[in-house]
Amino acid sequence: MKIGIIGSGDVGQALGRGFAARGHDVKIGTRSPADGKLNDWLKEVGGKGSVGTFAEVAAFGEVLVLATTGSATENAVEMAGVKNFTGKLVIDATNPLDFSNGMPPGTMYGTTDSIGERLQKKLPQAHVVKAFNTVPNARMVDPKLPGVRMMIAGNNADAKKRVEGILRDFGWGGVIDLGGIEESRWLEAFVPLWVRAGIALGRWDHVFDVRM
Repeated sequence: MKIGIIGSGDVGQALGRGFAARGHDVKIGTRSPADGKLNDWLKEVGGKGSVGTFAEVAAFGEVLVLATTGSATENAVEMAGVKNFTGKLVIDATNPLDFSNGMPPGTMYGTTDSIGERLQKKLPQAHVVKAFNTVPNARMVDPKLPGVRMMIAGNNADAKKRVEGILRDFGWGGVIDLGGIEESRWLEAFVPLWVRAGIALGRWDHVFDVRM
């Protein structure tokens, strides 16, 4: 597949490495493609990686991943061009963390809205699936957690099946499908708890699991 990743931070680079390692062509979008920030990443992924503007990436990708900071997500989509998302699977890995009062963070929307919902409204012709936002970037690909499933949410059953296939290919045990995109508000609200657990543990590679 052609994978377009909007956002060039640790999350975008980690997912880009995962897709490239599995033979996909990956283009990462950044606000300043010529600044050299992604040179090391490009060397890692070899001929499977490239860099472009948000609009170039959104036009390139058959599957698009949003990996921006929460407050920048909607602006990044506008810069990428709403028309470039039409008919595509959009994986939303973002979190609306609010650091205005320092650490640990709160959330920008509380439990009454979410980035996932706002994206689906902004992109009515795309299929938004919330995924990856509850796990650290170090665990997103090859998590080495046998059988552990990732929580996801979205309105389109086929899109969620595609995300489950990607996750299994990345080494996850499957998914816990929470339901429609409105469940994104709970996935996003979950992340401040993950941060608080990290502070208590003194490390940032932890993952919550559901045991039965």
